[in-house]
Amino acid sequence: MRPESFEFLQTYLNNPSPTGFEKEGQQLWLEYLKPYIDEHFVDTYGTVVGVVNPQAKYKVVIEAHADEISYFVNYITKEGYLYLRRNGGSDPLVAPSKRVNIFGEKGIVKAVFGWPAIHVRKTEQDKAPTIETVFLDCGASSAEEVAELGVHVGSVVTFEDEFTVLNEKFYVGRALDNRVGGFMIAEVARRLKEGGKPLPFGLYIVNSVQEEIGLRGAEMIAHRIQPNVAIITDVTHDTQSPMYEKKTSGDIHCGKGPVITYGPAVQNNLRDLIIDTAKQHDIAFQRAAATRATGTDTDAFAYSNAGVASALISLPLKYMHTTVETVHKDDVENVIRLIYETLLRIEDGHDFRYFS
Repeated sequence: MRPESFEFLQTYLNNPSPTGFEKEGQQLWLEYLKPYIDEHFVDTYGTVVGVVNPQAKYKVVIEAHADEISYFVNYITKEGYLYLRRNGGSDPLVAPSKRVNIFGEKGIVKAVFGWPAIHVRKTEQDKAPTIETVFLDCGASSAEEVAELGVHVGSVVTFEDEFTVLNEKFYVGRALDNRVGGFMIAEVARRLKEGGKPLPFGLYIVNSVQEEIGLRGAEMIAHRIQPNVAIITDVTHDTQSPMYEKKTSGDIHCGKGPVITYGPAVQNNLRDLIIDTAKQHDIAFQRAAATRATGTDTDAFAYSNAGVASALISLPLKYMHTTVETVHKDDVENVIRLIYETLLRIEDGHDFRYFS
């Protein structure tokens, strides 16, 4: 990876981007993308769209989501402890002993997830943290002192863990789900521009908000753009670490390539074009099966408007919704390559229908 791209990846991943409060991260992403697009727009809730060939009638979307799981302050005790409500799929099991940033009215307030020592936990219920039992300690000794720090009910909380590289092969950090996707689609746009590859259609590079609470940003932007085609990238579970049952979870490996999904929301002809592209360019890939829905922004695009030909290219990831989400460097590169090469095979007016 070129140094400038790596620097952006690191900066972008370290920046907090909690669901509903993605503004700063979106600004970082847009500044990186601007040299490679013709124009951009931002919708009411903060989804950012870079556009190449905005005059074209045929529209192709490549999309990722920008938000990360987080917490809201929900209750402040008279002693100054903070109880929380989840914002997205935050896992309380991860919380005890972690350091966090609280986004208060006066700036960031540091805090920790406290937890009783092993000596005093008596029952199994005591041993398993839940959203009702985990709490934050920001060093205040009263509710009044918490208020003086600028923290109140509704203040957003994110973990402060930052990006690292593991064994020179893996990228590790919080919120690779799915800001690494935002990085990958931005790199696709860069390679198209720097490679002088003209496209016969309008390309919309979309970094959506609010995926973690139900695909909300994608729902809104799909109706605004009204694309003909949408290629979505998100993460999926690597199933090789302990505690996965492959009969139900599938057999997915970090380091063995992008994952192409089969399922009702995935348009078969578009998916087959992606697979054929992978084979033509010797890009290793894996397959996965979805059930009623993919659980990603693919669903929001596929079922929008009159139906949009949509497909999902996933990045294998270990330890989803923790502070040590882990992806293989080779998979990141190959997702970028696969999206890039697929775009070069889509024609103006490309008809993906089964028959007409």
